[in-house]
Amino acid sequence: MPRRATLADIDVMAAIHAGAFPPPDAWSRDIFDLHLGQPNVFGLLHPSGGTIMVRFAAGEAEILTLAVLPDARRGGIGRALLRHAMALSASIGVQSVFLEVSVANAAAHRLYVAAGFVPVGRRPRYYTDRSDALVMRLDLEQCGEGHHRP
Repeated sequence: MPRRATLADIDVMAAIHAGAFPPPDAWSRDIFDLHLGQPNVFGLLHPSGGTIMVRFAAGEAEILTLAVLPDARRGGIGRALLRHAMALSASIGVQSVFLEVSVANAAAHRLYVAAGFVPVGRRPRYYTDRSDALVMRLDLEQCGEGHHRP
């Protein structure tokens, strides 16, 4: 079960991110510290090796990152993190959530589509590997009672 992350968790969050992404894309502890220290950002930590960070403002939220350690993938951790992040977002008045996902990351794309996210744009050569980012959106109110589907 994911729990709300605190500043005391930034080393763990950075370690998960470093294990989940190649070095050029992995976030440092300083990036986690910077984001998590902001009043309009929350993070969640899954004890089995996953983390998510969300920034919110004016009824909208952006998933800044979602990372699951490779050995823990395909066990529902990403889905649980996403579900809890969307419920928390809805509870603070967020109506829509945006994210960017690499077109090369088929597993993440499937996760987001299953959660009800739909493509709304594309950012060419957005990532360090030069892959495009697919911009996706989820309307929390369309999902019923502020919770997404999975």
